[in-house]
Order: sequence, then structure tokens, then C-alpha cells
Amino acid sequence: MPDEFKATDQLKDYYRNWISVYKEGAIRDVTLSKYKMSLTWVEKLAPNLKLCDVTRTVYQQIINEYAKEHERQTTMDFHHQLKGAILDAVDEGLIPRDPTRKVIIKGCAPADKKKKYLNQFELHTLLKSLTLGSEVNWDWFILLVAKTGMRFSEALAVTPADFDFAHQTVSVSKTWNYKEGGGFAPTKNRSSVRKIQIDWQVVMQFASLVKDLPPDKPIFATDKKAYNSTMNDILERYCKKLEIPVISVHGLRHTHASILLYAGVSIGSVARRLGHASMTTTQKTYLHVIQELENQDVDLVMRSLANLT
Repeated sequence: MPDEFKATDQLKDYYRNWISVYKEGAIRDVTLSKYKMSLTWVEKLAPNLKLCDVTRTVYQQIINEYAKEHERQTTMDFHHQLKGAILDAVDEGLIPRDPTRKVIIKGCAPADKKKKYLNQFELHTLLKSLTLGSEVNWDWFILLVAKTGMRFSEALAVTPADFDFAHQTVSVSKTWNYKEGGGFAPTKNRSSVRKIQIDWQVVMQFASLVKDLPPDKPIFATDKKAYNSTMNDILERYCKKLEIPVISVHGLRHTHASILLYAGVSIGSVARRLGHASMTTTQKTYLHVIQELENQDVDLVMRSLANLT
């Protein structure tokens, strides 16, 4: 951090510079954009706040104001992004004491959320309606995501060479940078690089589809730009026509994971299959499924114990 910053300088200026020095080039663009959005909120909520005036009460007031328009988890994310810069300012003596200590995280009531995933029957209904001809189309893309749980950008980047039909796997080692005009890009994190086991039906279907395609070129990301919204529109039309819950392409990933968990697959195996950095991410994302399975476990335990008499 440059020496020219003084305790009387404004928090928003320090935070802007902190993002530039410590975050730009060190984190993914999508994550960097979240930090910059947090900066926008700091500029809005504390436009004239000096570093030396950032007390526990003032910091709590900033968090409270942010929480009026955001859910608790989003408020927590904002707090963590701003806290990093503030703790550095404390270390440099620009802020006397840690104002983030014992902060209370609030948040407005969550909005009613649409169902994010399909059950097994609904997914079967969707997959059965797909038109899977000899030419590549977006129906093939839906099948791939539903059967592997890949992220949208991961599935776009899949090439024929990524399939190992003999060992029934497909490798995820890259993504497709669809937001910035295309081209291969790194995966979300190191854990995202993985081999996903696929069933024999998918092996037979894709072996036939890709046999004459260039091995190192993406199957789905062609000269035409591919957007998340395009896939969501296609899925929405299918779901409405089939009278099943409308889900997004990311909802196919949720569907894949939920069905595996309900089938008894361990959280660790599901986390590795999805490319999560830790099982904690899987547990948080699929808490509703895990709680339901735990309730079933309680019933199973009680029946087992009752049979011991």
C-alpha cells in the first residue's frame, strides 16, 4: 500500500486502491467484479468517511444499511470483502482498532425462490423429449450437463479429445470464456480439474456424435456466440411444454447433484464430481437435500432399533 495514505484519507479511496493492489490480477474477473461492486456500495453508504473515523459503531451502521437491501448471505459476503482492506488499514495504523470485531450480520427476508432442480421423474421426462440427432445441437448440451453436472462454461469447452470412451470418463480441464468473445480459459479453481465418470449410454451416444469432429475444438462453442441466457430460454420452453418446473442450465447441475445425493452417493463423491473446492460448499448448497436424507435416516434408525426387541 502506498505511503501517501494517511488516517485522514477516505475509506473509499483506500479500498479502491487496496482492490487494485491486492486483487487485480490475483483473482478471477467474476470475483473481482464483486469486490468492485462492494466498492460502489462503500462509496454510496460512506462517501465522506475518513479512515480514522471507522469505529465499531460506524462499521456496524454501514453493514446495517447494506443489509436493508440485501439478504443475510449477501451481506456476509460484503462484510468479508470490505473486512480484508480494513484489517490491513489497522495493521498500518491508519485505523486505531479493529472495527469489524463482533460485527452483527443482518439481512432482509429472502425472496421466494423458484425450485432450482428437478426430481428424477421430471428429469427423465425432460431427457426423453430431447431431439438427439446426428448433428450437434443444444439438446446434446442439455444431455451432457444433466449427466455430468458440469458448469455451463465447462460444458461449452468440452472437445471430442476430452472423452475417454474406453474408461467411460470425460475430462474437465478448461472453460470457455463465453462472456468475452470465446476462447479457452482456466477452470474456476484447482478442484474443478477432474475426470467425470459417465454411464455407458452417454458413452455410446457421444462416441457416435463426435467421431467425425475435430478432436481439439469445442463441440458446442462454435463461431456463433453462446450465452447462458440462450440455454435458459431453450430450457424454459421445454419445461413449460412438458409441464415440469422451469429451471436454468445451472439448475441442471443442481438436479444432477440432488439425484445423486438422494440415491445415496456420499457428499465427498458428489463434491469431487461437481469440482467443488471443499465438501463444505456441497453441504451448504444442498442443505435441503441433506436435511431430508437425515430425516429419513432417523426413521431408519428407529425402525432398526425397534426390530431388536
